[in-house]
Amino acid sequence: MSFSGEAMFRAVEAPLFWLGALTAAWLSVCTVCRLLSGFRVWVLGNGRLISPNSLGKWAVVTGATDGIGKAYAEELARRGFSIVLISRSLEKLDDVSKAIASKCGVETKTIAADFSSAEIYSKIEDGLAGLEIGVLVNNVGISYTYPEFYLNVPNLDTFIDTMVNINITSVCQVKHLVFRKKGAILNISSASGMFPVPLLTIYSASKAFVDFFSRGLQAEYKSKGIIIQSVLPFFVATKLSKIRRATLDKPNPERYVAAELNTVGLQTQTYGYLPHAIMGWVTTALLPAKILNSHLMGMGLSQRARYLKKQKQG
Repeated sequence: MSFSGEAMFRAVEAPLFWLGALTAAWLSVCTVCRLLSGFRVWVLGNGRLISPNSLGKWAVVTGATDGIGKAYAEELARRGFSIVLISRSLEKLDDVSKAIASKCGVETKTIAADFSSAEIYSKIEDGLAGLEIGVLVNNVGISYTYPEFYLNVPNLDTFIDTMVNINITSVCQVKHLVFRKKGAILNISSASGMFPVPLLTIYSASKAFVDFFSRGLQAEYKSKGIIIQSVLPFFVATKLSKIRRATLDKPNPERYVAAELNTVGLQTQTYGYLPHAIMGWVTTALLPAKILNSHLMGMGLSQRARYLKKQKQG
């Protein structure tokens, strides 16, 4: 090495050392902070926040007769909330309402409403009038019957209108009816809203709207004492997901909801359940988007082929 090269190396050696040391220190601090934050959310939780004494007497749950919605209604009732159940089937509403009232000893109220129609919100407003609402769970939603190419979706125009009314308009309209000076609004989006899902494109895009809408409103209303949380589950064993058997990464609705409620007030955007949070980190932070997109396309094509084969055989 020439004298001039050696001199230059010595000149930058100390700055490079300190730059490396500061970078290592910064990364270490960030890692520790994330670990502490994870411990706070997934181990300690914030379960005491979700109580009628803190937020208000009533909890309102849409899409409340099956799956995640029903689990939210039952868990909130166990925590002492009186429950308003909103769903399409009056018969199912009555069954769930009676079961919750009998099991948990709380007041219940039902509102039969078909969210595929945009004409239902005055009825819902009348049904909620005068109630001290502390929690709203916007859970109602629909997905595809099977994965399909956009232009091949049966009755595409009607399907789009129905999907928008149920998955998007419901979130915007019902919020307007229950806003108070305090309370928690939980909007059930989906991990499918974190990245494009081919062959479920309209569903994925509708859930992305719910996520962005929720986070934007939280920024607007956080200072006013209102908690608005975007909830992004991966697969949960429900009728909607067509998963019958619960596993560690595909929990039953009761397990998922119990975990998710402990994140309220701690995370504006949450996967709600530790294994789902790990899956979310892998898919959004580690896995290249091109590989993820290719994997999802392949999975969708496989599911589509199986469904169409069964239809042909049946």
